[in-house]
Amino acid sequence: MNKKLIFSVAIGVFILLLVFFIPKYMNGNVTASGASISGDIEKIEVYHFHGTNQCYSCKTVGAYAEETINTYFSNELKSGKLVFGHINGDLSENSELVKKYGATGSSLWIGVYYKDGKFTKEENVNVWYKIDNKQGYIDYLKGVIESKFSGN
Repeated sequence: MNKKLIFSVAIGVFILLLVFFIPKYMNGNVTASGASISGDIEKIEVYHFHGTNQCYSCKTVGAYAEETINTYFSNELKSGKLVFGHINGDLSENSELVKKYGATGSSLWIGVYYKDGKFTKEENVNVWYKIDNKQGYIDYLKGVIESKFSGN
């Protein structure tokens, strides 16, 4: 009877390893947060667009995004796989980037560059609903960025 129990536990541990750990290391490309980086991804940009005058909410969206990226994606920042910036849309020197993303006001945008030359962009409006819970915001945005790195 003990052999059956040990065998069952061993199978369970093996399945857990397959499901949770092995996929992260299959291509040897893992983010600092542990997310697997898809081989199709060239780089990801996260931009906090804002105006010259910012309200509390606008400042908070940008500050929490910056903290998330600096905390969980510092290696990707250093390597250039991830770019982050606060972009003042009121300044003429930022007009091309504002136009590229289609930012019309204070917003958080995520752009993904693929190795085949494709580019996608997406405004993340959900962060605005999370500014009253800093850790919830950080966990949410971390998950979004990890998902983008994995090709989703």
